Amino acid sequence: MGINLTRRRLLYAIAGLTTVSWLDIDRALATPGPPLAAPEPFSFERLRERARQLARRPFEPAPPRHPKLIEAIDYDTYQQIQFRRDSALWASTPGAMPVEFFHLGRYANKPVVIYVVEDGRARQVRYSPRLFDYGNTGLRTKLPDDLGFAGFHVLNPGERQGDWLAFMGASYFRSSGPLHQYGLSARGIAVDTVVPGQPEEFPRFTALWLQQPREGGNTLTVYALLEGESITGAYRFECRKDAAVVMDVHAQLFQREDIAQLGIAPLTSMYWYSETNHRRSTDWRPEIHDSDGLAMWTGKGERIWRPLNSPPYIQTNAFLDHNPKGFGLLQRDRNFDHYQDDGVFYNRRPSVWVEPMSAWGEGAVYLLEMPTNDEIQDNIVAFWVPARAASKGTSWNLDYRLYWVATEPYIPDVGRVVATRIGRSGIPGQHETRPPNARKFVIDFTGGPLAQLRQRYDVQVIAETSRGAIDNAYALKVVGTDLWRAFFDLRVDGKEAVDLRCYLRLGERTLTETWIYQYFPGNYGLQLAGR
Repeated sequence: MGINLTRRRLLYAIAGLTTVSWLDIDRALATPGPPLAAPEPFSFERLRERARQLARRPFEPAPPRHPKLIEAIDYDTYQQIQFRRDSALWASTPGAMPVEFFHLGRYANKPVVIYVVEDGRARQVRYSPRLFDYGNTGLRTKLPDDLGFAGFHVLNPGERQGDWLAFMGASYFRSSGPLHQYGLSARGIAVDTVVPGQPEEFPRFTALWLQQPREGGNTLTVYALLEGESITGAYRFECRKDAAVVMDVHAQLFQREDIAQLGIAPLTSMYWYSETNHRRSTDWRPEIHDSDGLAMWTGKGERIWRPLNSPPYIQTNAFLDHNPKGFGLLQRDRNFDHYQDDGVFYNRRPSVWVEPMSAWGEGAVYLLEMPTNDEIQDNIVAFWVPARAASKGTSWNLDYRLYWVATEPYIPDVGRVVATRIGRSGIPGQHETRPPNARKFVIDFTGGPLAQLRQRYDVQVIAETSRGAIDNAYALKVVGTDLWRAFFDLRVDGKEAVDLRCYLRLGERTLTETWIYQYFPGNYGLQLAGR
């Protein structure tokens, strides 16, 4: 069980590649683009059939290619390796979205074959050390011509300042979104991520095909071949860059073996602390996270917000549903003052929303949370697990849409949660109302019908707990704002996790989305001492 924690270090390396000043390149060495092989026929139907045939044969992992050379390219060495900008794919095409390629290294050591598609023909992009500047590493004369690429990233059109899309490592891909800052990642598939006693499998994209938008268009198409011990697949990503980045994903998967847990549309992120649990932090910054919550829109229409945790031990929660309308890992807090980081800009990290484009039937949204004490580790995973058995020989036909956005694409018509805080219980000055086994929860809501609701005292806090008792529940509008704040105290014994649920109601009308949270009583004692 687990996720690829080296991905975070890898992404920091990528960030370095895409933000440093480009060195002046010797024009005599530059080429008008990367070298291409002879054309061969290509179509998605051919790709799908290739994946189907591979699934009928035993898995044959690709042998390591020049492992000693690649292992020597550590994080610091990798930072010195720069792709030569004039060698970018489509660099000389007016209005195009140029593509640059990532070098192999210790943290991305398996090559992916990359092709260019045009008019039903595909040409392989051939690796050459001449495509890269190796700085002071001394690697230029040591690397063979068959090393291969680790992946690619797509530059913004026009002046090509910055990039907006990257594929690299296993089946990971991501976008910098509308706020131009990379954060969480998506994956093609997740296999046995949270199966007790069983290691997670990481199928990977072994080949990628890139198709430039038609003239005047804004859709870059990426095709991918997925290969793993238990599953193969053919993918088509139609990636549009407008005010937001939207990807239409079509995947046809074929199982080689039984899979205990098949995770569809997996998202991987990082949450260390926020206003909810900042007392446990050791860093000077007020908040550090790529995402602050899991949002869900159920098949029955309920809107749910689950603030993320860095729990004391690994936690997995499953939220049962039927034909979900969507789910996503979101970064709702966009206030720079809440982060105070002008280096990695957590306030700009994109949110990602998953929208099924067909009926997914019975299943559950799974949320995996792992403890962390650093920002370099990804410790959050969310994905959909169908109730249908993932048995050997089963095929899957999936269609969904990914939104890389600043705000979720379908704003709830009810109030949204924007902050969760935990503190000492009771009433100030009345020590007898503050038992040692109690904590106060404070939840801020905004938007929807709350925006026009004046201060009144008949708004009900509907709060429930899986164990213990809830007291002193009430709601007030925060003076001078559009926020409504819910308060309640929880009294509970023991250290076992407590599941909480809360929303606001006025008469028979539901005013807000449903807040759900997992609280660990023994995890808050030290920092709240001195009450």
